[in-house]
Amino acid sequence: MAPSFDWWEKETHKGTPVVVKLQNPNNWSIDELEGPTDDDFLQNGGVPMAADNKRRNKNAKQLTWVLLLKAHKAAGCLTSIASAIFGLTAAVRRRITAGRTDNDAAAAGGAEGRTVKTRFYSCIKAFLWLSVLLLGFEVAAYYKGWHFGAPDLHLQYLYNLTNSPLSVKDVFGSLYSRWVLIRVEYLAPPLQFLANACIVLFLIQSVDRLVLCLGCFWVKFKKIKPVPKQGAVDLESGDGGGFFPMVLVQIPMCNEKEVYQQSIAAVCNLEWPKGKLLIQVLDDSDDPTTQLLIKEEVHKWQREDANIVYRHRVIREGYKAGNLKSAMNCSYVRDYEFVAIFDADFQPNPDFLKRTVPHFKDNEELGLVQARWSFVNKDENLLTRLQHINLAFHFEVEQQVNGIFLDFFGFNGTAGVWRIKALEDSGGWLERTTVEDMDIAVRAHLNGWKFVFLNDVECQCELPESYEAYRKQQHRWHSGPMQLFRLCLPDIIRSKISIWKKTNMIFLFFLLRKLILPFYSFTLFCIILPMTMFIPEATLPSWVVCYIPATMSFLNILPAPKSFPFIVPYLLFENTMSVTKFNAMISGLFQLGSAYEWVVTKKSGRSSEGDLISLVEKEPTHQRGVSVPDLEEMQEEIRRQEQKARKKKHNRIYTKELALAFLLLTAAARSLLSAQGIHFYFLLFQGVSFLLVGLDLIGEQVA
Repeated sequence: MAPSFDWWEKETHKGTPVVVKLQNPNNWSIDELEGPTDDDFLQNGGVPMAADNKRRNKNAKQLTWVLLLKAHKAAGCLTSIASAIFGLTAAVRRRITAGRTDNDAAAAGGAEGRTVKTRFYSCIKAFLWLSVLLLGFEVAAYYKGWHFGAPDLHLQYLYNLTNSPLSVKDVFGSLYSRWVLIRVEYLAPPLQFLANACIVLFLIQSVDRLVLCLGCFWVKFKKIKPVPKQGAVDLESGDGGGFFPMVLVQIPMCNEKEVYQQSIAAVCNLEWPKGKLLIQVLDDSDDPTTQLLIKEEVHKWQREDANIVYRHRVIREGYKAGNLKSAMNCSYVRDYEFVAIFDADFQPNPDFLKRTVPHFKDNEELGLVQARWSFVNKDENLLTRLQHINLAFHFEVEQQVNGIFLDFFGFNGTAGVWRIKALEDSGGWLERTTVEDMDIAVRAHLNGWKFVFLNDVECQCELPESYEAYRKQQHRWHSGPMQLFRLCLPDIIRSKISIWKKTNMIFLFFLLRKLILPFYSFTLFCIILPMTMFIPEATLPSWVVCYIPATMSFLNILPAPKSFPFIVPYLLFENTMSVTKFNAMISGLFQLGSAYEWVVTKKSGRSSEGDLISLVEKEPTHQRGVSVPDLEEMQEEIRRQEQKARKKKHNRIYTKELALAFLLLTAAARSLLSAQGIHFYFLLFQGVSFLLVGLDLIGEQVA
């Protein structure tokens, strides 16, 4: 028995000693030493010597130090979280004190715009106050012991309570029992019907999203992409054998002094025979200083031998559509076959025309070649990251799949090349909506013209960095399609295109993706879901609240895999934006005053820095580089930037988002009474998301 006892005794004392190296409380490490050998243990009847006891005591002290250090680090994390919460609270207090509400902006927009905004806000406030009243009612009932958890609501017990006068002895009990009866018989059926209708729309839209993703997977798997009949040709070898038609390039802009230099410089560096390229700078600026700066920039490039002209309208009507229409009426335009359009913040690569125009060769049915957008500031803040997820899906999935399988998609208004004959055949630019790009695309498709989308040709631009700018952009993008749908529906029905293309345009292009999506997103998740907390007889399944939205968000984020850590903020933010999109959709559908608002998206000019530097490095002789301003202009620019930096920035408080935040948080509190886990967490996080957006705590501030 002795050998086995010795083996057991020796093994119980073996371990891995550690040494703790402490440099500072936040920087420590553990080094392992070699385990003890047999010589380290002097066995005397199975009893270790005192040295081993000292070793064990030493190791115990070292492990105690490790635990203390971990506790110190955890305390530091808690302290940082507490400081972050205090900082957020202080920011909220400052924004409430100094912020401007969106109602102030509405008041500046006239009585009609103010009335439209007030109606929508009043409806949300009504739901909010009703929910607060019902929450107090439910809390009082809860403390009386009437706790009805989901999904078992004990309706039979409530019915017996209502119809048994002996069991109800107080006024509150009588009121609550009558309220339950009203819920069961009158309120729950229509609410459940509306919920079921929205669920059906949600499933249809989800199937459409899934089909688009499968189509994109098929395109990637089969490596399908449009291929021009003529590849790129070396310009140095001359025009012989090459395809170099006459190309007109247009840069419409309006008071965009932050980005005009970069767009003009990029377009003037396009690789195309100078005799077959004309650049029009279409300046609609009403600021005299901006006009002079843009005009001077054009004159500098003219001195650099660029074929560029400056145009400024005397009568500024029709916004961008009117600007483009005026430019196309110039007599010299008839000499050109194609027109490329770039907004003021877009910077095409020098080979842009060489990679797009050849697709038109020997393809007389092709009317448009659209390039993909890329974003220089996609990682600037959380708002730009979330926008990048949306737009990456729009280009790589929606437009690429529709372009390959249907030869049709909505023109993006920029970074595209049109056949001028297709524009003229479709009626040219019209000022009847705020989405002139989609308007001309729909009319061209109805006239039989085909479109090509090039996913591998990118044109750099920038995303809105403030929520104010993004909100106005999204309002225009979602009200304009509804205006267009009202105007184009008779033309679509009377057109000679196939029944399948008519169905695609009416049901998928307009109704499902432009009307149904914002309708069910706002109605289902911002109104119906919180109302089911107060009318629990109408229910929303967990898969509607959690699993399907999570799956759709996962599909949306696939084209931008690096943004996967932002999948939860993306889901919450998309639901938060539904209030703006729903309001815009209603405005456009019913031709309300705000549907005709056109606000130029604010640019920061961030994309001008690195790209202009690279152009200067590439062309140090200034033959094709950026025009260098003289010393006085540089000083003036520095002073202007300093004044801009000193200009006080104001925060806005968005009342509709704040009202919905309190509505959702109130519903989250009610869900605690019925122990609805998934519903509670969704309402809580969605309410916090609305709260952050309502206090303008996402994106940059606006001046």
